[in-house]
Amino acid sequence: MASIFHPFLSAYLLLLLPLVVAQSSAGDIGVGSSIEATPDAKPWVSPSNDFAFGFHQLETNNDLFLLAIWYYKIPSRTIVWYANATRPAPTRSKVELTADRGLVLSDPQGQLIWRSVFAIRDIAFARMNDTGNFVVYGSGSEQLWESFKNPTDTMLPTQVIRRGGVLSSRHKGSNFVKGRFQFRLLADGNAVLNTINMESNLSYSPYYISETFDQANSSNSGFQVRLDEDGLFYVLRANNQRFSLNSEDVVPSADYYHRVTLTFDGVLALSRYPKSPTASNRNWSVSTTIPDNICTTRANKYGSGTCGYNNICTLKADKRPQCNCPPGYSLSDANDEYGNCQADFMQGCEADASSSRGDLYDLVELQNTDWPSSDYEVISPCTVNDCKAYCLQDCLCIVAEYNKGECFKKTLPLPYGRQDAQVNTIAFVKVRKAEFAQKNPPIISTVYEKRYRNSLMILISVFLGSSVFVNFVFVGVLCLGSSFLYHRKIKRNHSNRNGIQSSLRYFNYKELEEATNGFEEELGRGSFGIVYKGIIKTGSEDPTQVAVKKLDRVVQDMDKEFRTEVNVIAQTHHRNLVKLLGYCDEGQSRMLVYECLSNGTLASFLFGDLKPSWNQRTQIAMGIARGLCYLHEECSPQIIHCDIKPQNILLDDYYDARISDFGLSKLLGIDQSCTNTAIRGTKGYVAPEWFKTVPVTVKVDVYSFGVLLLEIVCCRRNVLMDGGEEEKAILTDWACDCFSEGTVDALVENDAEALGDKMKLERFVMVALWCIQEDISLRPSMKKVLLMLEEIIMVPALPLPCPSYISA
Repeated sequence: MASIFHPFLSAYLLLLLPLVVAQSSAGDIGVGSSIEATPDAKPWVSPSNDFAFGFHQLETNNDLFLLAIWYYKIPSRTIVWYANATRPAPTRSKVELTADRGLVLSDPQGQLIWRSVFAIRDIAFARMNDTGNFVVYGSGSEQLWESFKNPTDTMLPTQVIRRGGVLSSRHKGSNFVKGRFQFRLLADGNAVLNTINMESNLSYSPYYISETFDQANSSNSGFQVRLDEDGLFYVLRANNQRFSLNSEDVVPSADYYHRVTLTFDGVLALSRYPKSPTASNRNWSVSTTIPDNICTTRANKYGSGTCGYNNICTLKADKRPQCNCPPGYSLSDANDEYGNCQADFMQGCEADASSSRGDLYDLVELQNTDWPSSDYEVISPCTVNDCKAYCLQDCLCIVAEYNKGECFKKTLPLPYGRQDAQVNTIAFVKVRKAEFAQKNPPIISTVYEKRYRNSLMILISVFLGSSVFVNFVFVGVLCLGSSFLYHRKIKRNHSNRNGIQSSLRYFNYKELEEATNGFEEELGRGSFGIVYKGIIKTGSEDPTQVAVKKLDRVVQDMDKEFRTEVNVIAQTHHRNLVKLLGYCDEGQSRMLVYECLSNGTLASFLFGDLKPSWNQRTQIAMGIARGLCYLHEECSPQIIHCDIKPQNILLDDYYDARISDFGLSKLLGIDQSCTNTAIRGTKGYVAPEWFKTVPVTVKVDVYSFGVLLLEIVCCRRNVLMDGGEEEKAILTDWACDCFSEGTVDALVENDAEALGDKMKLERFVMVALWCIQEDISLRPSMKKVLLMLEEIIMVPALPLPCPSYISA
């Protein structure tokens, strides 16, 4: 019997042999294998233990993890690839090798965070290779997906970048979100370094070009960028000639690890690390930097360069940039040394005009310093002293630069600042003298009062030295003038006696009735009254269009509360809020007078026949977020809006968003931070806690903003009543389903602009879903919402929300 089966068994084993060998190699990962995101999770390691694939715990938040590849034998973890930078995985998330989708990263609730994208095929196994390349193999041993073809900021030996390939920098050293710099191999064969516009991903002109485009014979242009095992870094031409990018001799791979990294400050660095545990210097050492001096590279027409606007770049010994603000300036964000600088004093034509002194400024001299792309005027020939004088006399001039008999006047903002021995320019930075270095210009009324006192002293002197007749005439004029000033002061202080600050104009009922032509033209209706269009005439000035809000739900006998709350609103000044011009509290009438904006409501703009551009929509969303952030965190006391919806967002001449009706909820008695008042707001935007016996906080506005943000993204109303597809009837539910299924594209359908900006689209949807969490404690503050929208902080992975059906 054994002799009969032996040939068949041998043949069967021979057929199985390739598969057995393929799936039993060291470093292979079988289908169903997984790693859980915990601090002590064991990674998948390459056969030589050189590289590891697994979870990296973020320094900025120990509860979040990045799926990454790193050098396993190097004590200080050096990450060479990462997957989910915009959406870090929370603790207990899991990455698994599945049979049909490859690597799948999901959160503890099983919702998709990231996956290796390729056409769905039968998967046999995956392998962490000794080259640092993680590969997913199909059943025929074909490579379905590999990390080398999906690079982040690092290139490893044997890795190839083909035409169209890109390395993208990090946002900061420990922030893995995509930054401003790119290394690309263009279609023409040139390898370039360039910055991008973060809002639109638009690539700016290069600040480094390899010049590997062959004009005489384009077929010999560069077609690959390679890093060989021994660290030789080059552009390979089509005729197999190499254009070397190394500045030093290479060293063998047997002794050193090699890598090329695009750093967060825009330097492409080729570095090496000794493999021997007994080596004297066990650190990464840089052998080549591209460009050689990033501070003195060509200035671009757009962007700010390595350092922010008004900042100055100097090169350190390791050929990495250091940024410093000029004298009299400080960082806009103290935590971002590479960011923008702003003046510590008021400057410019308007600020200078408010002072009677002409010698407000000194000039601080900076040798070998230049901002090369911000000239608005050149004077030639010119001396150094004349150059300085010209700048001091010109209120537009912020910096004057002198070079070989020429004077260049510059104004803000100042991009591409650099200080280097190669720069032959002397810069003179205008700063306020110490005695005039106030941060704000003097109040105009104070200036007038000072002038009035001076004039009065002169008149008294004349009076004491004049004849009887002149004195008689003078006394008459003085009495008339005093009477005029007295009545003007009485009118000005009318509001003060009623507890309202004088910056607001007081209107009586008759004035507003005439301004609105008997409350004839209605602009809209809100939760607290009707808005009418009006025209206010103010003496010789042109008539001003206004919106008059006639409150119809204000409780009687609350004059004191009304005045207090109007005073709070009067002190709000923000570009994303509609400005309150005046008020009326005559008898039982309570009215508020606002500026009238030309482009109407966001509702008519968003839900009209023409779809607004993606860029316009995202800018509007961030404007609304800034306005709410101001109301919640910068006003004292806080102002809860309670009725955020498209009808309460107005658009100015430039289509910037302005929140209207802010503070009206407070006029009706809401506490400074919370309330147990009856439900306010509009169906579809009302937070679930309004229906519960819990205090209402600023988080009700966060919820409403989340709904509004989805409407802005999708250009449709939250609730559709036209009997369309049932699963799309409630936008919050549909958006939640689309996100959980990885089909966010469906929310914007044929919007090519939005589809081309996939990262921002996903970020905005994720922020919206955080905002509409039913659990109040999970909703972020508006400050955090704004930072996430602006990509300053990362959006955490979502515990998938269950939007409130009651609200919808």
